[in-house]
Amino acid sequence: MATLEELTAAAQTEIDAKKTANGGDGMWAQVNNERREFTDAEYDQAVIDKANFDYDEQENGYIRARQEAYKSIAEQLDMQYWDGVNDTTLWAEHIAKVKEDNPKPE
Repeated sequence: MATLEELTAAAQTEIDAKKTANGGDGMWAQVNNERREFTDAEYDQAVIDKANFDYDEQENGYIRARQEAYKSIAEQLDMQYWDGVNDTTLWAEHIAKVKEDNPKPE
């Protein structure tokens, strides 16, 4: 896994490539009905924001992915009920599959 410093360096490279001074399309702000390119301070903040977002995604993205993949609580309770009635393991298999597909980072 990448460190925050490594992700910051990668974000710096990506944001630098977007600057019009480097031949990119630039990044723009809408202020008082006028479109203007980011200031140097705004580009610096964009690097920090991108690095922090990427770090959070690396560390916690699996949580969001699992939340989206799990069936609703009502569906899980129904699965548990029918597992008990039919002596099956559908619910446990569902949970194991979600965890397998979205592993926690080491």
